[in-house]
Amino acid sequence: MVTIKTTQEINYMRKACETLKLIHEELKAMIKPGVTGLMLNQKAEEIIAANDCVPNFKGLYNFPASICVSLNDVLVHGIPDHRPFQDGDLVSVDAGCAYQGYNSDGAFTVIVGSPKDPIDEKLVLVTKTSLDKAIAILKPGVRIGDISATIQSYVEENGFFLPTEFTGHGIGRNLHEDPHIPNSGPAGVGMRLQAGMTICIEPMVQIGTKEIKMLSDNWTPVSKNRLNSAHFEHTILITDEGCEVLT
Repeated sequence: MVTIKTTQEINYMRKACETLKLIHEELKAMIKPGVTGLMLNQKAEEIIAANDCVPNFKGLYNFPASICVSLNDVLVHGIPDHRPFQDGDLVSVDAGCAYQGYNSDGAFTVIVGSPKDPIDEKLVLVTKTSLDKAIAILKPGVRIGDISATIQSYVEENGFFLPTEFTGHGIGRNLHEDPHIPNSGPAGVGMRLQAGMTICIEPMVQIGTKEIKMLSDNWTPVSKNRLNSAHFEHTILITDEGCEVLT
């Protein structure tokens, strides 16, 4: 069921999203060789607590951490651990928090130090730009399929691939709400956006294949060819005239 948010609900989400912006800024500044996913997770928990919010990832579907830290060929849902980041690693951070029961969600990918291959720089840029292009078309009346087609056409014309197992989503009182927002598909189909909807758009992009395989922890999808992945996400409010990126 798609929900249209009240002014109060949007204000609660703004607080959660402002806190998430702080998390993203702090974690981006921390990422360098020798830092670990668990260090990022601890910092995120400190920021969440300091801003009167609560973690919304920890315990959801039994996930064991407050953020996801996905390295290199891990597409999403990486569990933070003690492995030190190395020069050239791609680190994708997916984080969120809740305020008064209302959620934020967002992700970014950075390269640690110097890239090992120019294709990694292109991968990160194309993934981010595909999200920017999708955001640019948002307004009431736009169909879900228009978002999907915008992402897919840009990613594929740049030679990259979109796994289909994971999608964007609505967000509000629940972290994952209707509608599902695929990263690929035809334009002109699906429900129309309405003012007051809050959604997350999150392209997840791979090199060389759209195929994934799950690791034995039942959480971690990696690219089937074990080449690198990137992931970007924003929480977005649909307004009367267009949209507002809350994160």
